[in-house]
Amino acid sequence: MVDAVLVDLSDVPCRCLRKWFHRAADIMSKHGLPASAQVFLVSSQKNADLVNADVKDCLCQLEEEMPVPKKKLEVLVESSFAAILYSIKRKVDQQNLSVIKAIVSAERKSTLELYVEQLFTAVYKFSFEMLVIDGEGEVNLQIPAPFTGACPLSHQQADGIWTDIRGFLAQLEGFMGQIVVLKSLLISDLFLHGFTTRTGGISYLPGLSSLNLYSSWKRRDPVAVVNDNMQRLAQAAGFNTQTFHLAKVKHGNIIWTIGKTEPEIYDGIVTNQKNVTIAAPGADCIPLLFADPVQHACGAAHAGWKGTLAGVAMATVDAMAAAFGSRAKDVLVVMGPSVGPCCFTLHQGAAREFAAIDPRCVQELDAPRPHVDLRQATRALLERGGILPENISDNSTGSRDMEVTLCTVCHPDLFFSYIRDGNDFGTQIGFISVRSHL
Repeated sequence: MVDAVLVDLSDVPCRCLRKWFHRAADIMSKHGLPASAQVFLVSSQKNADLVNADVKDCLCQLEEEMPVPKKKLEVLVESSFAAILYSIKRKVDQQNLSVIKAIVSAERKSTLELYVEQLFTAVYKFSFEMLVIDGEGEVNLQIPAPFTGACPLSHQQADGIWTDIRGFLAQLEGFMGQIVVLKSLLISDLFLHGFTTRTGGISYLPGLSSLNLYSSWKRRDPVAVVNDNMQRLAQAAGFNTQTFHLAKVKHGNIIWTIGKTEPEIYDGIVTNQKNVTIAAPGADCIPLLFADPVQHACGAAHAGWKGTLAGVAMATVDAMAAAFGSRAKDVLVVMGPSVGPCCFTLHQGAAREFAAIDPRCVQELDAPRPHVDLRQATRALLERGGILPENISDNSTGSRDMEVTLCTVCHPDLFFSYIRDGNDFGTQIGFISVRSHL
């Protein structure tokens, strides 16, 4: 069942607007769209405001002839097509809608597809009906339908679309205050580093607002929005997005050393290249940062409960040792915001594996769902691997910087949390790089 219909009249000559409009209405009638479907009549006009106003006046007159309830019909005319689609996205998100039919010209299909790729995710299901205007000005349905041979975009056209998207998103105001980056006193100024919070970005969905830094096909926050959030973070924190790498998490212990072939999936990254920023995501799982001030090398890793049991923390240290000659006693490790033992439980089998690492990791082991302390387990494994206790920063002991390890579940104003928010959850990161100079 179709939830919403987008009728794109952006490239339709004024003399053909009425015929195009009525042909679109015929298509909607043929498909028997439900009365509940939201209908958007849209046109992107890049000319003068007077032209925009003329087109909008024309569409507003035509909407009286559209056989759908007026409260379900909206006209959107803007110079930016990104602004139009983003407005539609916000409206369908408010109603939790996802199935959208687009009625466009064959020439516009590829344009719309690129916009959709950047501003929507696979949660939204788009289908297309294409109309063509013949030499006599008649408007007909493209046969066969749906037509798959739409006109490919030139590089110039694609660049224009990306410029439109980036320009529109860049002018949006961030939500929930300014960007805040937490830092550890354990890591010296030789390294640029930090852990993000959720404030200062443009993501607007409840569990994802506002500085969500990861786009997934399972969620509603699209690539372009996450990229804009990342650009805002980079500007605030002082790193270059062109030399930025985020771990492609699989909850294991594979570590990528930058300069070698990049694996398809990995939970950690290490480097000694200056001004190359590496990062690990987290939303309850621990973002770990590693710094070796002797060899001027660093690492970042994602440690969920599976990765912790797989030894991802020491695997990162071992990778630094193999690639850069780092010694365990020189490596500093900081645990970022993550779920605390107050809010994290596991089934009996996994809990017993953590108890085997260190009995202090588990509370009430005989309970059906014991509480587990991922940070204590990580500390125990790091110390066992030769990391000095005073070189580990977490809040399970008296470390030098306790504020970066707040429980993500307990602080909804500061952090994203899968445990708290469910499947539509946002992602924060821990990032680090070796500075080129102090």
